Amino acid sequence: MSSPAPLPLASVRDRFAHVEECPLTGPRIFFENAGGALTLKSVVETSARFAAIPDNQGRDNLASRKLGEIIARARADMATFFGTDGGRFFVGESGTELTFRLLRTAIMGSAEGGRVLGSSVEHPASRSAARHWAGMAGKPYVEVPHDDATGQVTAAQYAPLVTADVRVATILHTSPVTGIANDVAAIAKTIRETAPEAFIFVDGIQHASHGRVDIAAYDIDGYVVSPYKMFSRHGYGVAWVSDRLTALPIETLAGGPTGNWEMGTRDTGSYATFSDVVSYLDWLGGEVSDAETPRDRIEAAGAAIHAHEKMLTDTMLHGAGNLPGLADLPGVTILGGVDNPAREGLVCFALEHVPADRIVEELNARGIRTHIRRADHYSGNILTPLGLDAAVRVSLCHYNSAEEVRALLAAMKDIAG
Repeated sequence: MSSPAPLPLASVRDRFAHVEECPLTGPRIFFENAGGALTLKSVVETSARFAAIPDNQGRDNLASRKLGEIIARARADMATFFGTDGGRFFVGESGTELTFRLLRTAIMGSAEGGRVLGSSVEHPASRSAARHWAGMAGKPYVEVPHDDATGQVTAAQYAPLVTADVRVATILHTSPVTGIANDVAAIAKTIRETAPEAFIFVDGIQHASHGRVDIAAYDIDGYVVSPYKMFSRHGYGVAWVSDRLTALPIETLAGGPTGNWEMGTRDTGSYATFSDVVSYLDWLGGEVSDAETPRDRIEAAGAAIHAHEKMLTDTMLHGAGNLPGLADLPGVTILGGVDNPAREGLVCFALEHVPADRIVEELNARGIRTHIRRADHYSGNILTPLGLDAAVRVSLCHYNSAEEVRALLAAMKDIAG
């Protein structure tokens, strides 16, 4: 496969709100994308438009029917983005809420006995949900240990702990602490070889903004994302579920439509703003390739996003010109290792001689927005084994520039010195 064309960065940045300025504090560089990506201007406009519409779905009038058509189109757009023509999509309160709901359904609805399998690298949303509902169902929870040095968990690490009685298994696509991705297809294949009937859930929340989701290739039963981390807005999450998961006793209104996961009237604007995201990626794919179908253009966009973000993280790690990279700073720890090919748009680091909170504070004073990760219930599973009480997360997206990375390195050269 040929290398993707460079991103049209100026045009990309023009499509997002508040790229260079915080609406409250003024000019800044935004490297806090793992906490919530920048929002497409089209999403802002769509949100306002739908917030003003008083009609709801399921009524006998033209406005209501139009809302239904918009939701149907959004579900088709979701299928295009996620790469599947099976199962179904629905929205909920948030990615975390959907994670709990899907795992509750899978664990409580699966066959009696057996075990629930997860890994130590996962975000607390899936680990907490799996542990809680495994306890409620009387199914032991088994945890696959991740590799502290690489920040990954692999199919080979899952394999010894996969038994024929695994009822539900969870996989993290990409870590929001280290930015290191896991091979979902390989892990799912390993699970299926020994426990073919297991329900497999994937947390795609951190991965989705970096492109290249392909549910058809994974052989899984659930995949959840948080759209505010992929250029949309807060207030909803998106879930995909397989038909076999929908066939379990799901929570729904008695006498209502079979297989309906949604609880109450949903916000049509949620669906419509996800279509805005898919439309943007379709446009971007057309800018970097001559692909002819929407799915092919989205795949091309994902490849270009990955290439651009790799260039940025490589620069961040190894430096530019007379600016040392983060990996060159004295006493530095780079989570996941320096040259990790599974890294996706994120570098998390700590310095022996400068506390993480001071680094974040000083970068913020210089107009560079980053975030501290502490060894708490969110990140302790990653940081504590490394002997760290905190680390600095620098998370970027494809609209960030090499100039912004150089500004970070210049600031860090001063702070570390």
